[in-house]
Amino acid sequence: MGSFSIWHWLIVLLIVVMVFGTKKLKNIGSDLGSAVKGFKDGMKDGSSAEDKPAAPAGQVTNTAASEKTTIDVEAKTKS
Repeated sequence: MGSFSIWHWLIVLLIVVMVFGTKKLKNIGSDLGSAVKGFKDGMKDGSSAEDKPAAPAGQVTNTAASEKTTIDVEAKTKS
């Protein structure tokens, strides 16, 4: 009872195909494959970003953040 034979796995596979259908299983497989590919690409991009030298302390590198309009507000307290 500890291990399953090939016949057990074939019966389980047959039941899964009957319940979900081959088209849905194909879509699940392609979605899973694209997710794994995206994860691998992300890991490659992450490791190359660590190899780049860091920007100097006083330098702003994100131009999108510097172009945003900000409003500085001072809190007024009652004296």
